[in-house]
Amino acid sequence: MTSQPPVAPRRPIVRSHHGDDVVDEYEWLRDVDDPETLAYLEAENAWAEEQTAHLAELRETIFGEIKSRTLETDLSVPVRHGAWWYYARTYEGKQYAVRCRCPIGSPDDWDPPVLEAETEIEGEEVLLDSNVEAEGHDFFSLGGFSLSDDDQLLAWSVDVKGDERYTIKVKDLRTGELHPDTVTGTSGGVTWSADGKHLFYTTVDDAWRPFRVWRHALGSTDEDVLVHEETDHRFFTGVGRTQSERYLVIGSSSKITSEVRVLEADNPTGEFRVVRPRETGVEYSVEHARLAGQHVFLILHNRDALDFELAAVPAEGPYDDETVLIPHRVGVRLEDVDVFARQVMVSYRRDALARIGIMRCDDSAPNGLAALEEIDFGEELFTSGVGANAEWDQPLVRVGFGSFVTPGTVYDYVVETGELILRKQAPVLGGYDPADYEQHRTWAVADDGTEVPVSIVCRAGTPRDGSAPGLLYGYGSYEASMDPGMSVARLSLLDRGFVFAIAHVRGGGELGRTWYEQGKLMNKRNTFTDFVAAARHLVDEGWTSPDRLVAEGGSAGGLLMGAVANLAPDAFAGILASVPFVDALTSILDPDLPLTVIEWDEWGDPLHDPDVYAYMKSYSPYENVTARDYPAILAVTSLNDTRVLYVEPAKWVARLRATATGDAPLLLKTEMKAGHGGVSGRYEAWRERAWELAWIIDTATQGRSGENPR
Repeated sequence: MTSQPPVAPRRPIVRSHHGDDVVDEYEWLRDVDDPETLAYLEAENAWAEEQTAHLAELRETIFGEIKSRTLETDLSVPVRHGAWWYYARTYEGKQYAVRCRCPIGSPDDWDPPVLEAETEIEGEEVLLDSNVEAEGHDFFSLGGFSLSDDDQLLAWSVDVKGDERYTIKVKDLRTGELHPDTVTGTSGGVTWSADGKHLFYTTVDDAWRPFRVWRHALGSTDEDVLVHEETDHRFFTGVGRTQSERYLVIGSSSKITSEVRVLEADNPTGEFRVVRPRETGVEYSVEHARLAGQHVFLILHNRDALDFELAAVPAEGPYDDETVLIPHRVGVRLEDVDVFARQVMVSYRRDALARIGIMRCDDSAPNGLAALEEIDFGEELFTSGVGANAEWDQPLVRVGFGSFVTPGTVYDYVVETGELILRKQAPVLGGYDPADYEQHRTWAVADDGTEVPVSIVCRAGTPRDGSAPGLLYGYGSYEASMDPGMSVARLSLLDRGFVFAIAHVRGGGELGRTWYEQGKLMNKRNTFTDFVAAARHLVDEGWTSPDRLVAEGGSAGGLLMGAVANLAPDAFAGILASVPFVDALTSILDPDLPLTVIEWDEWGDPLHDPDVYAYMKSYSPYENVTARDYPAILAVTSLNDTRVLYVEPAKWVARLRATATGDAPLLLKTEMKAGHGGVSGRYEAWRERAWELAWIIDTATQGRSGENPR
């Protein structure tokens, strides 16, 4: 047992940018091959375990609660493709899903069979058992999973380290035999040509940027063919198929610009053609449709349309000869389209909620499409999205719905009638009743007067006198929206009297593109002040109090956590930062690090712009640690994380421990065999979350002057 927290040796180096000399005492921790680095991380793990040893029983209790509420032996709603129904099984005691299929009853049968998880299914074939694939590995992640058009070949990819480098394998489903073809070092995705004779995939450069698209001829010993190379370091590239499966699509994109190439899927060795040349600041995506008897591309774009509009162009060109199908509307952010033979499904966001609309194909209607109709799910606070739909011509569309109180629900939407057919609701065992909980939407007022939406869930009748412990979650980057959804693990908080809230801060996408732009680049501070405003608002409304409120965020949301720790440490009893981007300035200054160059469109370029440098330095958490009392902090990271390197939270905690005043615990927990998403396997993930929830409960309910040492 250790009695004192680890102290990282100081090995000062001086960095100079734009005339500013910065001393960094802990940059040496970046060397993962240095035995002292690993020794320090192990020492921090031992200290974190010692300091939370009193929570062992609570952790085990919470793990048991998560497990007892989960139907461990279960299966997903089958999805039809060709002559088969495809679904995934889970089994009690097994970490990973098993992917299966069974034959359809008749070509006209669009109602998925009601399969019993405990019953043998006639004609069932096991396609991929990830538990078998994971044997002998401490980590396992399934990447791509792709069927050939005739359902006879399966290609999939696996990562067994957590570094997001995947190996592609191929199986002949007629014989069950593996093909000798294996492709290593890919970025995960895999796409078939129409004839099932070629695979398309991408590889990454030294900075973990997917930059090359390759074509692999199945069974050939020839070298794979380089189809496309993205030479602009701001752009990622990837390959896929349209919903109709008629076209192969290569997409290249930076944070602000897109370019798409297409090729008929039955001509895999042909030349891809550019739909619209890249134009700085213009983003677009392409889907194939057949409207009024004509093949067209539907282009979702933001050229002179901040929140995007949907247009159609002839599939054979010219691609600037467009007809607007859904015009731009400020505050209604068009996000995606799913195109079918009989309908176009539109995913969009309005009033900070994710919504789905449908436009039925109608040859008599202008442009071949009827007016957009929004699907009504009947709740005030919710999230929704188009689900798995493998067929191009189908009379039903799979959609998903849920809320803080409604478990994830799968419907089939009947295109002709508008009926929603319930297929499955995620089971929550143990007598869960949505009526025992309540959800609310409230609005905090930021420093500049902007109203910030806050979504809340708690047990029904939770007092509004400030006595309830609280957990406030935030992200606020990349236009990503944090939608209100059900969490089985979260019930362990709510049933202990917690209030859980999401602060939909600027930098996210909840209120459209403007909301995002007001929280990026030289407006990034709005993300942090919005979160603090949300915390103060929860206190002012009596939901919780500062000494009972914990903040949580991960990745870019971990940057948010580090920033608010410096900005308003008195607003929180504790802060949980997962894989946190807390040394942002150091990372964004180094173009050789993974993701850096493409991130300049999100954060700015401090390497070449002194104003950006000064602005980022003013908020980067590591740069702004000062001698003051901080709340309790738990930083969780992974050694093999490619997106946010372990060194960022390691340096941050080291500097906090050397600088902060007061006696609040500062803990670093490093998963030594995991990546950005943490540990693999559902039971390990439950245990990891139980570990975090126990810390949250202890931190929020004991307060800064609690009886138990923290």
